[in-house]
Amino acid sequence: MDLTVVAYVIYLLVSVGLTIWVARTLSRNGRIFISSVLQGDEKLADAVNHLLVVGFYLVNLGFVALYLKSAEAVADARSLFEALSVKLGVVLLVLGVMHLGNVWVLNKIRRRSITERAQTPPVAPQGWATPAGA
Repeated sequence: MDLTVVAYVIYLLVSVGLTIWVARTLSRNGRIFISSVLQGDEKLADAVNHLLVVGFYLVNLGFVALYLKSAEAVADARSLFEALSVKLGVVLLVLGVMHLGNVWVLNKIRRRSITERAQTPPVAPQGWATPAGA
């Protein structure tokens, strides 16, 4: 059997497996964070979480598919490991960047919501003051 095909199969199995594992981990642990960002709206948090997971799958699996082709044929076991290490290393970096990007965006949203909550007066205004000199 051609070792290039073996490299493709191993690359796809590991990359897709890693993508699924990371997506499930992010979904499970991110739900609490998203709920906090959305001020406890559980239905909206679940919907946003699901949409983020779908987007995560689309971007990462699309990248895995586009990055499948190898420039060089795999001739022996050494080149098989070298090709796999480069391809899987890049996939892991993309997964990490996607994760950090999601956390960064959600943290920005969370900070904005905390700031908005802090600016809300504790009691409703009871009247209006006229400007000085009017």
